[in-house]
Amino acid sequence: MTSDSKTFLILHGYQNHRPAGHWQHWLAGQLRERGHDVRYPQLPEADAPVLGEWLAALEAHGERPAEGEFVVLAHSLSVLLWLRAGERRPDADRVLLVAPPSPPVTTSIPGIAGFADGLDLTQKGLDARLVYGDGDPYCPEGADLHYGVPLGLDLDHVPGGEHLNPDSGYGEWASVLEWCEDPTVRIKGR
Repeated sequence: MTSDSKTFLILHGYQNHRPAGHWQHWLAGQLRERGHDVRYPQLPEADAPVLGEWLAALEAHGERPAEGEFVVLAHSLSVLLWLRAGERRPDADRVLLVAPPSPPVTTSIPGIAGFADGLDLTQKGLDARLVYGDGDPYCPEGADLHYGVPLGLDLDHVPGGEHLNPDSGYGEWASVLEWCEDPTVRIKGR
């Protein structure tokens, strides 16, 4: 890797088996074609995740490269993984948190309720950008209210974006790819 190189860690959500139609899968391919190192692991037991196992996977795949920029993109339940990681959180240069489920929705789903237990929404100094859509059934009150404002995150709102997944039309997502190569780009809808 050269000093201009970038390494991307892409983290998926609950019940996600990295399908070809998901923007994360598409993004991983686009970034590899551009010569970037991409880590896009299948997190353990995606249909019945255990926080401790996902934290161990985050540590295993989150080692900072020797050179270049290290960028993390987390979608849905992996946003809560990132927030819960605390001192186990990898040292990243940039972080994009996309469409997290709200704490009330997370605790209402027995298989993932543990991800919301003890979630600290008063963390200070968390340098990340939050991207969220209107009408997200997993965060109906709005991710800006649950996460963006309390954590002081940089916000990109996608009107009508819902959960920003294939069901809401997010396979190819050009502005996320643009942001990966230029952090000044604001994320917008497809």
